[in-house]
Amino acid sequence: MKVVAIAGSIVGSKTKTAIQYAVDLLSNKYPELDVTLLDLAELDVQFSDGRNYLDYQGDTKKVTESIMEADALIIGTPIFQASIPGTLKNIFDLLPAAGLENKVASMIVTAGSQRHYLIPEQQLKPILGYMKAQVVQRYVFVEDVDFFQKEIKNDDVKFRIERLIEDTVTLTRTYQKVQAEKEAEYDF
Repeated sequence: MKVVAIAGSIVGSKTKTAIQYAVDLLSNKYPELDVTLLDLAELDVQFSDGRNYLDYQGDTKKVTESIMEADALIIGTPIFQASIPGTLKNIFDLLPAAGLENKVASMIVTAGSQRHYLIPEQQLKPILGYMKAQVVQRYVFVEDVDFFQKEIKNDDVKFRIERLIEDTVTLTRTYQKVQAEKEAEYDF
């Protein structure tokens, strides 16, 4: 199983801290999985211009191909101005409309205020649904107060990230099993 974790911002440290924590948990608990972290702050990703994702080069090609080859995505995003960052939206724009079909997607959201807890429901889940992802319904919402010196200090947040990882892996395995059974029905 291939899992791609995305730190969906080019600024700040909280989303990267939360995603890195999730990647570390995932790698320790499920060492058999192929886990890749895509930190958009460390990559030079072009703006989408409508080309096929295979026609891009460099980091853009690496990002799009990694996502298209993944079985599961763990998307980390901060909330800026009551919205997801443009850098993350650009990643979705680079992919085909049904580019997340047969993939499970889960979310870790960081925000400065609890008033932004519905942004994933209103903005990110509709994008993931439109692109045909199987979305893990519960997401982890982490506030600024849950961090201290680039570490998560709230044990409840750590527990919720661990649960999200388990749910993501379980849903992905279940979905793969269902898909395999469905494909086995055909003779060709």
